[in-house]
Amino acid sequence: MTGVRAARQRTTALVLGGVALAMVGASFAAVPLYRLFCQVTGYGGTTQVAAQAPGVSSERIVTVRFNTHVAPDLPWSFEPPAPVKVRLGEEAVVAYRATNRSKKTMTAQASFNVTPFKAGPYFAKIECFCFAEQELEPGQSIEMPVTFFIDPEIVANRHLDDIKTVTLSYTLYRVDEADKKKRPAKVAAAPQANQ
Repeated sequence: MTGVRAARQRTTALVLGGVALAMVGASFAAVPLYRLFCQVTGYGGTTQVAAQAPGVSSERIVTVRFNTHVAPDLPWSFEPPAPVKVRLGEEAVVAYRATNRSKKTMTAQASFNVTPFKAGPYFAKIECFCFAEQELEPGQSIEMPVTFFIDPEIVANRHLDDIKTVTLSYTLYRVDEADKKKRPAKVAAAPQANQ
């Protein structure tokens, strides 16, 4: 009887150990899997990435507004462009402007989303300053372009007929030097202009 009990306890311990390892593995995979899920589905206003715009295929016009935020620990100003009106499938280019108001060189990275969230799967970026970290010297300003379009496939979803305005929002966050040194140099900063 004790041999059967010991075998059951070993089996239970192995199963519980396997479950614990699976949970640890799942926790490490959660962030990249969630990011992939958001990119594929547009969940939470996540935009899409495209190689090029398909071209105008509809007379439907959507107004795109732009919004900016700066994290409290980043002493930069961050100005959005004026709203634009675009036809579905039409490529548009706008530029945000950032200025480092501190007395030291700083690096920032932008996070983004669109509202209403349901427009995320149809808002595609071709090029964006948000794809790379931005480094500015003290007092330096930079124009940061975004090239985008609204996918004409939006007309196939009748639940999106009410979308007349989309807001593209960015938040700039400070990138700590310690964090920068830990990561491999894989992304070059965008061209900078002193003004």
